[in-house]
Amino acid sequence: MTMHDSPAPTSAPEAEPALPSELMAAIEAVVMVAESPVEPRVLAQLVEVGVDAVEAACEQLAETYRAEGRGFELVRVGGGYRYQSHPDQTAYVERFVIDGQTTRLSAAALETLAIVAYKQPISRAQIAAIRGVSVDAVVRTLSHRGYIEEVARDPGPGQAVLYGTSQLFLEKMGIDSVADLPELGAFVPEPDIVEALEAGLRVETPDVIDLTDSPRAPNRRRASASRSCWLQPESRHGGSARTTSSTVGWRSTGPWPGSATRPTRPSTW
Repeated sequence: MTMHDSPAPTSAPEAEPALPSELMAAIEAVVMVAESPVEPRVLAQLVEVGVDAVEAACEQLAETYRAEGRGFELVRVGGGYRYQSHPDQTAYVERFVIDGQTTRLSAAALETLAIVAYKQPISRAQIAAIRGVSVDAVVRTLSHRGYIEEVARDPGPGQAVLYGTSQLFLEKMGIDSVADLPELGAFVPEPDIVEALEAGLRVETPDVIDLTDSPRAPNRRRASASRSCWLQPESRHGGSARTTSSTVGWRSTGPWPGSATRPTRPSTW
């Protein structure tokens, strides 16, 4: 090589080939019209490419939407991909969807759904034992709404039906699987907070007063004794008091408490 010869230019690193726009548009169209999240395997069969290429295309689409600040996003939910509104637009979506809606789940239904979500598979009797009330009506409501479903049978006696959350539950919660549910520890208060709550609920019982130490107690006992001795049963014929009630009269054995002029009843009827 002579001194006038210039060095051979170095080749620049090749960039990753861009995904075809036709593939991206096809994925957008299918996911847009789907009523439930579309699995990557199904998308791969429709567009006739590999599953990895579909997942890469979905990730690229999601990143593009985020970069452009769109009001929707492409997310993976329940094992598939779907479009949903952006969390920043929640206030407007709630105003459009939730206002006037009367089919919300009750507090009892939400409690039961949470138990099923975290303890599944679980039987109806186990749910009732946790809540402390009958859950038959609530379980029927959740099953009718499609949030829970029968997943197995208990191998024990009776073979009770075991319930678990459904695909619709994952879609409503916006999670890919039940493993994405928040940890329960995040909702448990700290020990000092629990202690403060228990102290607030604790009832202070007053000291017991012993009436026998009161100076008025002897007078009360004397008054009680005078009442008990004023009327004594006696026989109509002056015999023993161990007779039937039809032959028993009453006589005075002492002054009426509090009054010396109280008239006495006749000893015979």
